[in-house]
Amino acid sequence: MRYRGLGGTGIQVSPLCLGAMMFGAWGERDHDTSISVIHRALDAGINFIDTADVYSQGESEIIVGKALAGTRRDEVVLATKFQGQMGIPVEAPLGYPGGNPNMRGNSRRWIVRELENSLRRLGTDWIDLYQVHRPDPGTDIEETLSALNDLQRQGKILAFGCSTFPAHEIVEAAWTAQRRGLARFATEQPPYSLLARGVESDLLPVAQRYGMGVLPWSPLAGGWLTGGYRKDRALPTSLRGHRTPARYDLSDPGNQRKLDATEAYATLAEQAGISLIHLALAFVLAHPAVTAPIIGPRTMAHLESQLGAADITLSTDVLDEIDRIVAPGTTLARFDAGYLPPALTDPSLRRRRA
Repeated sequence: MRYRGLGGTGIQVSPLCLGAMMFGAWGERDHDTSISVIHRALDAGINFIDTADVYSQGESEIIVGKALAGTRRDEVVLATKFQGQMGIPVEAPLGYPGGNPNMRGNSRRWIVRELENSLRRLGTDWIDLYQVHRPDPGTDIEETLSALNDLQRQGKILAFGCSTFPAHEIVEAAWTAQRRGLARFATEQPPYSLLARGVESDLLPVAQRYGMGVLPWSPLAGGWLTGGYRKDRALPTSLRGHRTPARYDLSDPGNQRKLDATEAYATLAEQAGISLIHLALAFVLAHPAVTAPIIGPRTMAHLESQLGAADITLSTDVLDEIDRIVAPGTTLARFDAGYLPPALTDPSLRRRRA
């Protein structure tokens, strides 16, 4: 395994990061099975695990903590996230309207409290990388950065980053940190895949300019690039489809475009003599801004199908054909952007009042 630097932190991580979203009620409910997948990834040379408090409402963190109990914790660069709504039913779909409003977000009040909860669930004294899961328009970025800086000085977190932030908010955060004498975000975790290339326009260049580590999530596009989503067969059902139905709704023209592109990519992968999964992961790994894409297996078979991708180098001809199928900077379906700012979701912000 050839390790890579995690931004400017000095931490060395494997070129694939093991995502733990599918461990727990959102995916594999059997803890022992999930732990065996984690141990297999570690044995294969992966030293980087990413989870979040909101994944199965804390159950994912508990499973990861069990897997790392004992000496394994020291081997692993452990990342988790905060911001999503906690204290709601584990089966609640994305956008569930209930829940305590102070058990989510990017306020100092919630960050300090939820870090302690994550440390307890993970069974550890520190988090290597603590990440803001999404922007919070109701919280000043200085409030968030100040809280994270204090936790870093206390040794409870070693580095901190953000996830699915627009490029302009990363620049604002960096400017705020410089002006206030605070440490800034060391990493960004954006959506990036063969079907969702929007971050190539500005997010990835901005991350490069600021020396940030980049940890793309959903490099297999939520399962679309595993080979199971094809025009000649019924689309598979999944718990992910229940939680985020818009991402799989074929009445959406963007998802129809994804089906067309997936067919073309499957043909390209066959011509290149590799699996569609390896094509998708190798593409993300090929971008010079990327540190380590996050793979999210639920089963041992899923993990095994992805492990070899870090050893594949795509030819210029293959990369050029990928650009022909989906143009650089293009995200085919709106929902795959991962975050829609209030300016797009709240009509009152776009309409001048009489």
